Amino acid sequence: MIILRSQREIEKIRAASLIVAEILERLKEHIQSGISTWDLDVLSEELAKKHKAVPAFKGYHGYPFSLCASVNEEVVHGMPSRQRILKDGDIISLDFGVAVDGYFGDSAVTVPVGTISEEAERLCQVARESLFQGIGRAVIGNRLSDISNAIQTHVESYGYSVVREFVGHGIGQKLHESPQIPNYGPPGKGVKLKAGMVFAIEPMINLGLADVEILQDKWTAVTADRKISAHFEHTVAVTQNGPDILSKP
Repeated sequence: MIILRSQREIEKIRAASLIVAEILERLKEHIQSGISTWDLDVLSEELAKKHKAVPAFKGYHGYPFSLCASVNEEVVHGMPSRQRILKDGDIISLDFGVAVDGYFGDSAVTVPVGTISEEAERLCQVARESLFQGIGRAVIGNRLSDISNAIQTHVESYGYSVVREFVGHGIGQKLHESPQIPNYGPPGKGVKLKAGMVFAIEPMINLGLADVEILQDKWTAVTADRKISAHFEHTVAVTQNGPDILSKP
């Protein structure tokens, strides 16, 4: 069941989402060669506490950290580690969420570490563009898969691949709500979009093949060919005035 949120509820989701956006901006300021993903996790939790927000991921289905920090070939759910030290040329996906006053916000961004290759920069740019292509279809009267198709079409036009195993989702009083939102598929399928629907739209795209594997930690997803991956996400409300990006900084 997809819940249609009132404007009051949307503003609560926005409040949580803006905290996520601010924390991601602060984390980006600390991205440099020599910092560990563990350090970033500690900082994310400290910042959440300052905002009187509860980290949404910590303890979720047993996940032990507040931040998902996925480096290079890691697609999503990268587990912070003291041993994972960032170096110049890396890219890192920061995925973070919080709960505030019973409502959730969720967002992700892929960030360069120092100077990255043109290949990596282009992948990140296309991933970011594909997110906004999808958001642009989140309008009343469209079908859910119009979002999916817009993402896939943009990504594949550049020769990149879309990850199939992980999807976007509804969000509100739970971190993950109905519906699931794949980042691929034909247009014109699924439920018709209505005002009050709130989605976390999050394309994950790979430089090489779409296939992924899960590491022994049972969380970290990596590209099967070990080529780099990029991930961007916003929490978005469908409104009478078009898509409203609630997690926009």
